[in-house]
Amino acid sequence: MSIEERKRLQGKVRPLVRWWLGREWAEVRRSVRSACVEAGPERDTLVQSLKAAGAAIAAWAVSGWWFQAPMALLAPWTAIAMVGSTVYHSVRTGIQQFAIIALGTVWASAAMAFTHDQTMVAMLFTLPFMMLLGNYRRFGSQGIYGATTALFVITGGVSSTSTVGHRLLETLIGAVIGLLINAFVLPPVHLRSVRDRLVRLVGETADVLGAMAEGLREEDAVERSASWHHWAGGLTVSLQNVGEARRWAMEGSRWNPGGRLRRTGPKPPPFVEDSRWGRVCTRVLALTRTLKTISGDTELTPPSPDFLRLLSDVLSQAGRICTIETELLSGSGSGELRERRDAAFGEAWSTLGSLTDAFHDQEPSASAVGGELLLEARQLMTELAPSA
Repeated sequence: MSIEERKRLQGKVRPLVRWWLGREWAEVRRSVRSACVEAGPERDTLVQSLKAAGAAIAAWAVSGWWFQAPMALLAPWTAIAMVGSTVYHSVRTGIQQFAIIALGTVWASAAMAFTHDQTMVAMLFTLPFMMLLGNYRRFGSQGIYGATTALFVITGGVSSTSTVGHRLLETLIGAVIGLLINAFVLPPVHLRSVRDRLVRLVGETADVLGAMAEGLREEDAVERSASWHHWAGGLTVSLQNVGEARRWAMEGSRWNPGGRLRRTGPKPPPFVEDSRWGRVCTRVLALTRTLKTISGDTELTPPSPDFLRLLSDVLSQAGRICTIETELLSGSGSGELRERRDAAFGEAWSTLGSLTDAFHDQEPSASAVGGELLLEARQLMTELAPSA
């Protein structure tokens, strides 16, 4: 590579690196600000992280500072893993982890005794078996702890019965402390996460529709459709986050004293809202895919400027409906908001009628693409129809 080519490459890479760093820094600042200012997923993450750190410190204080245990590391190490996303998850994880750690400890200690404390030979007897055992589905994601615990035991170099007992006791101490802290110190309830992530999904949908509506009025509207399609594709990730939050909310209510120890707040939106907004995202993605197809296929005739202008109006009004829906989902539901939503929907449906008339005035060569856009726009408005 010549010097000039290297300089040109650096000139392209450096702006991308600066852009990536700037975006990451902006996301970090937004997350920190959200955690400090308002309740939400960011604050939940902060609380759980601090609880895990506190559980590790408490476990070390009991096993290392108070009991002076010979391998006190196992207690805080186990405690961190015990502070899970739900109390039920902590209990299930604790049982799995204690079982696999106990197996790793006993097997490694037996291997050390059998090989007369020969570290390398003991590893040959232990690690292959423990790695295979760790993949047993009953141990879940905790299977790896069997091999790592065996490593701790083997490198410790002592395999007496009392030492094995100490290691099991330290593991149990960490598991109990982690479980108690997760269950009784701000136990995670996860009722708010569903609402927060659903509101975020609807807000992102409004942003995509707004960008499309604005871009369709420009001369290079079709050429910009690839970026809209990429943006709309990100909605599927947000939709998956809603489903994940729904699962955590259902699991979070099991064996959780948080419903009695903390104010749980309003119930999450019904599951039917997840399905509804999933269908809305599908329609938005289909619209962007059709526009992207037009830009990539020169044999297709794009719709007329009047058709695209009316489509822009429909999408702009759909975005406004989504914006109002975010306020309704946030819990600030009022008669005024519902009246605004109904009025916006009526206006959008009227504009959709004008779009249908514009479609009939299209040239035959543009009818295929225009018909698909019209159909997706109509189905989008059908999904956005007020339900309550």
